[in-house]
Amino acid sequence: MFGKRTQTSNSNDRFANQEVSYLLQRVEDFPGVVILATNLKDNIDEAFARRFQSVIYFPMPDAAQRQRLWQGVLNGKARLAKEVKLVKLSEDYELSGGAITNVVRYGAIKALQDNRDTISSDDLRRGIVKELRKEGKTI
Repeated sequence: MFGKRTQTSNSNDRFANQEVSYLLQRVEDFPGVVILATNLKDNIDEAFARRFQSVIYFPMPDAAQRQRLWQGVLNGKARLAKEVKLVKLSEDYELSGGAITNVVRYGAIKALQDNRDTISSDDLRRGIVKELRKEGKTI
């Protein structure tokens, strides 16, 4: 939504630039506090960045934090297959809390689609692949 404006070569580019300009105007006119969050700071338009009073960096969680995130997202509500090793997932895949949430949701939906009452490690690995692809990464 707050992406960089680019040179226009077609109507889609012009529309995207108009949207960014509109959002910039709305943010400037808003009398309250505006809080934005992104995993892609480098993609924010410089005009927005100049208007930020504060930028807070949250590093990616380490393996121990990721394990707590996995446990917190699962929260005893989802049943995992016996072969699922959260410690191994936490160590092997650098994911944010939001990405871990998406992985668990994907796994739960996949298990339901397959009429299973447990989420398998394969379900979670497929979810991880999807999340990493969103970030332009591969396993």
